[in-house]
Amino acid sequence: MAGNSDPLTPRAKLAVTAGKAVAAASRAAGRGSGSVIGGRVALRLDPDLLARLAQNLDVVLVSATNGKTTTTRLIAEALRAAGPVVSNALGANMPAGITSALAGGSDAKFAVIEVDEKYLAGVARDTDPKCIALLNLSRDQLDRAAETRMLAENWREGLAGSKAVVVANCDDPLVVWAASSSPNVVWVAAGQMWKDDAWSCPSCGGVMQRPGDDWYCGECGFRRPQPTWALSGDHVLDPHGSAWPIHLQLPGRANKANAASSAAVAAVFGVPPQVALERMYQVQAVAGRYDVVQFLNRDLRLLLAKNPAGWLETFSLIDQPPAPVILSVNARGADGTDTSWLWDVDYTRLTGHPIFVIGDRKLDLAVRLEVANQHFQVCDTLDQAVQMCPPGRIEVIANYTAFQDLRRRVGN
Repeated sequence: MAGNSDPLTPRAKLAVTAGKAVAAASRAAGRGSGSVIGGRVALRLDPDLLARLAQNLDVVLVSATNGKTTTTRLIAEALRAAGPVVSNALGANMPAGITSALAGGSDAKFAVIEVDEKYLAGVARDTDPKCIALLNLSRDQLDRAAETRMLAENWREGLAGSKAVVVANCDDPLVVWAASSSPNVVWVAAGQMWKDDAWSCPSCGGVMQRPGDDWYCGECGFRRPQPTWALSGDHVLDPHGSAWPIHLQLPGRANKANAASSAAVAAVFGVPPQVALERMYQVQAVAGRYDVVQFLNRDLRLLLAKNPAGWLETFSLIDQPPAPVILSVNARGADGTDTSWLWDVDYTRLTGHPIFVIGDRKLDLAVRLEVANQHFQVCDTLDQAVQMCPPGRIEVIANYTAFQDLRRRVGN
């Protein structure tokens, strides 16, 4: 580890070795990266392993409902300007996957770690982070995730008194409520397209007033804090008022917001905005997201959208009609089995596009599109849908496990 003055105990070394062996066996058997099962085995052998692995690293934690995998990648690229980075780049964001990632980073100076919202408080306790980035909170996995206000409360309690610098989105009232218990917060104006989880005050339950980009509670006075960093068009405004151009190959406003938060995190470690933003340009795709792949002689752009906020952002990336759109929705364990969230998505934004529907829950989606008065065709497979599409590039939008299915099928 960096400056490894406190080597791992024999037990910890055994746990790391065993975890890596199990992960390798899992990969050899064609069962994925093996990072989760490897981490589980390692933690079973040494329950304190995550804390031990993190002790000589400058740790950054990134948590949110949407954008954490991409933001983790952008921060990692920026911090490489200051030293070697270890990161859970493939998105295994619970303690087992995080432990596996850190076990592979023996020469790292920084750890940039994506954390599932429900595990943030515990992982922060174990890893003693120098910085925590909080981007947004919205409804997701309705069958098993706590209601968003409860998640915000969990963050607020878990981060109270934390020594970490908390870089938080001041445009999301739930994030502000969660971060306000921390003594050291850097506020970023990163925007909030999806507002349907933030109409009531997280502090008192009163109705939130939202004049323009501002927000406040008319009953208890809880209000939007003044940001020191801000996204402004294609630029990041730093605390000195300087505007730095955002250089990204990733599309859309949401990724510019991710870049603004990432620049604020990089600055905590002394990486200037210009350097941080230039390094982010290297990122073309994140775990397959935004990739354009050739399949059946067509160009498919793969887009991930896991919940209503994510679908709203994704629709904003799609060009005007007539680009054909393939939608794929599953409801397996990793997606959440409750698909009622489909009714919170405004599918009228797809009006004019030829729409093709696939996935385990294609009939749920078909009913929703019927009610939204959209013209669509239900298909059995990706191959069938692609062959039915008119010529030109195809936009393919899928939720989590449907996205993994797509990547396997197109060989990505």
